[in-house]
Amino acid sequence: MFAIPGKSPVTITDAAAKHIAALMQDDDKQALRIGLKKGGCAGMEYTMEYVDTVDANDEVIEHNGARVVIAPMAQMFLFGTEIDYETSLLESGFKFRNPNVVEACGCGESIKFEVER
Repeated sequence: MFAIPGKSPVTITDAAAKHIAALMQDDDKQALRIGLKKGGCAGMEYTMEYVDTVDANDEVIEHNGARVVIAPMAQMFLFGTEIDYETSLLESGFKFRNPNVVEACGCGESIKFEVER
């Protein structure tokens, strides 16, 4: 929908792909759908859910056995995002490096995008 020919709208690191593929296999799911919803102190939050089917309007990204689909309404906000999976002494989880984010809350769960006027 918002794709540039020959360029993936979202990139997935090897670490994220490995984790996504393992979880998809464990739960026998087709893909990980990423979207956005209103919420949190900065205004928007990422959503992630494993799905059994891929919608015709979803953008599909595959990397090293992982399949990620981007919900249509989220595609323009996620363009250029890198999805990573990091593990540290205190936490582990997916990290989104999104160049479109202009503000994030202290906990990192909520984000804000520039609003065109």
